[in-house]
Amino acid sequence: MGVCETNKIPDTDWKAFSSKKRKDLILARVPRSEYLKLSSVNKRFLSLIKSNEIFKMRKEIGFTEQSVFILATGEENWLAFDRKFKSPRKLPILPSDFCFTSVGKESLCAGTHLLVTGKELDGFVIWTYKLATNRWFKGSSMVNPRCKFASATDGTFGYVAGGIGIESGREILGSAEKYNPDDGSWEPLPNMHKKRSSCSGCFLDDKFYVIGGRNEEEGNLRCGEAFDEEENTWELIPNMLPNVGVSEAQCPPLVAVVNNQLYYVEACENEIMVFMKKTKSWKKLGGVPVRADCNRGWGVAFKSLGNELLAIGASSDCYACHSMTVYTCFPDPEAMKLQWKLLECGGMNRLRNFIKNCCVMTA
Repeated sequence: MGVCETNKIPDTDWKAFSSKKRKDLILARVPRSEYLKLSSVNKRFLSLIKSNEIFKMRKEIGFTEQSVFILATGEENWLAFDRKFKSPRKLPILPSDFCFTSVGKESLCAGTHLLVTGKELDGFVIWTYKLATNRWFKGSSMVNPRCKFASATDGTFGYVAGGIGIESGREILGSAEKYNPDDGSWEPLPNMHKKRSSCSGCFLDDKFYVIGGRNEEEGNLRCGEAFDEEENTWELIPNMLPNVGVSEAQCPPLVAVVNNQLYYVEACENEIMVFMKKTKSWKKLGGVPVRADCNRGWGVAFKSLGNELLAIGASSDCYACHSMTVYTCFPDPEAMKLQWKLLECGGMNRLRNFIKNCCVMTA
């Protein structure tokens, strides 16, 4: 079993640690694909996983990996993939009632938690998957339970904003909240300038951005808003989305941030664009390799995967293809067209090509 040699801590830093701490930091460098093997033979490693300390140490030394969590049509279990999509793993079946299973759900990652929100017979619920224990549990409710909201993570905390209030079932919200995975709590944030539902979220320039969506007064919104945690304020940003037609039934904006650059998929034309910060304009970068245009953007995933863009769905090269395909690329905002790579993915070709939920976790 090999241990990755990247991100080494300087010798002077090692000398500052106790012998026990040095051993723990070595264990923290073990690739997550080896956790099951090592935890079965090393009690100390097992205790570090269960206490979540192993993930805290990995973050301290900058030794983290991405996992992609997917719930596809027709599947009971969520599936977890490594960054290369070579090691698929089934998560335990989420122990919800039939109502939660049959209705639409929303998901986000925060730290080592995967949160899945939806409605059970008894009302709104948040099921949380804990990476350290490989188990689902019912998490605490939001301050303002909601659906069709924007969400994003800074790697540690989760952020949600906007959406439709669950209690009223009709009210479009302008409120926002922050999730702390350490204690599972939700903290209210200041309200946005505009109420909006069916919006998208991302982190850009160390700020939580909420983009697009709809409200009752203005219909489809092109503006965005950015939350600055240090200032505890929202900034309204006009014309954040490109000036393209958006149907009422279209999915929330397909956005992803890589290397602090914002990318957007225009679903109707199956085209990808990048936001040029200096000119505050959008530049076209060619077609996206999955069929975002089939269902007005629904059923595909467009995510950031470290320093790559990730696109999952039915391939644009095969109109009759019913299985899932996965593409990645190292985006260059100065390029004329992005170069996408089709991954040979274990376990993906048997999945239907409509994704219900997809989240990326870094831990």
